[in-house]
Amino acid sequence: MVRILDTTLREGEQTPGVYFDVHVKAAIAAELDGIGVDVIEAGHPAVTDGIRLAVTRIAAAGLRARIGAHARSLDSDVTLALECGVNFIGIFYCVSDERLADLGSPLARVVDQIARTVALAKAHRPDIMVRYTPEDTVRSPLDNVLTASSAAVAAGADVISIADTTGCLIPGSRNTMYDYLRRLRDGLAARGAFPLIAVHCHNDRGLALANALDGYRAGADIIDASVLGLGERAGIVDLATLMAVLAHDFGEGEHWKLRQLSKLYSMVSRFSGVAVPPTFPVMGGHAFSHCAGVHTQAALRNPLHYQSLDPAIVGRRSTIVLDHMSGMAALRHCLAAIGEEGLPEMVARAVLSKVKAVGRTGRTVDQEELALIVNLVRGSELEDGEAVA
Repeated sequence: MVRILDTTLREGEQTPGVYFDVHVKAAIAAELDGIGVDVIEAGHPAVTDGIRLAVTRIAAAGLRARIGAHARSLDSDVTLALECGVNFIGIFYCVSDERLADLGSPLARVVDQIARTVALAKAHRPDIMVRYTPEDTVRSPLDNVLTASSAAVAAGADVISIADTTGCLIPGSRNTMYDYLRRLRDGLAARGAFPLIAVHCHNDRGLALANALDGYRAGADIIDASVLGLGERAGIVDLATLMAVLAHDFGEGEHWKLRQLSKLYSMVSRFSGVAVPPTFPVMGGHAFSHCAGVHTQAALRNPLHYQSLDPAIVGRRSTIVLDHMSGMAALRHCLAAIGEEGLPEMVARAVLSKVKAVGRTGRTVDQEELALIVNLVRGSELEDGEAVA
């Protein structure tokens, strides 16, 4: 069973302009825990006192999920994270040749530093889960990654994370998460290291979810995600989309409470200032809406004609939208919803004409406005002296 690590409170706050107050972070963490994520990465305590306080509060909240802190491979960062009371710590250090050259640090020295900080965390709290991430993993020489990762595992690391930091992997190409994960796992096994493998996929090329699923197929134990895919630049894997696909198509997450996602997304959207795009998969306002006449006619008979994902798994339902594309089948469905199923054909056609006129202004017609249009058309018919039922 794959585990989900949510990093809305850490990676998500790296979205330009996004900041969550301590009380908001605590509320978001509680929602994530209720949904059933396995690890909540609460922040990087060394960044600000506010983040440190939030991590400490969340770690003390008695949640089921592991509460994690982010840390550079520095004794001071690790010590500060441990003081927050977390039971998961993510230590990162890039081992690409370019970064090592920029820092003027030979690989051997960096590997010693990584091993030392991992050992420090384990020495202070033996039950803590430690993850080591060779930042920009997939663009670093595999030998460097294997050397650093195997040393981290020998020092006590439980998880090695494959970070597609720039979102450069492309499924089906010569550069895939599936192949990389398999090579990394085999290489570590050859060195006597058998950690859990995590994947952290950025969305720079719009392929974060595809790469995460590539990692899942290759046997990833942990997948990182965030609400709304918040994160650096184009962000990372969206939590709701990932969980819905894993549940619907792969049978994962029997304990997940996906119907609670709407409340979580509303909360994060409100306090991040980032709107949920209408066309966003799974949680977008239009994700399960049907508009065009041919679509609505088919969807009314069987939603699966134009849906591949059951909205019920995330507590949503299919909807019929009225605008300039609407036909009589969609109108009759919506009229029934407001108790007007018996509207005469002539009146219904006049109502549809008005609905289409409103739609041409770029708006949709909801139930309240539909009732107003029906009343308007009835009034017009009466003024013309026609009998209207």
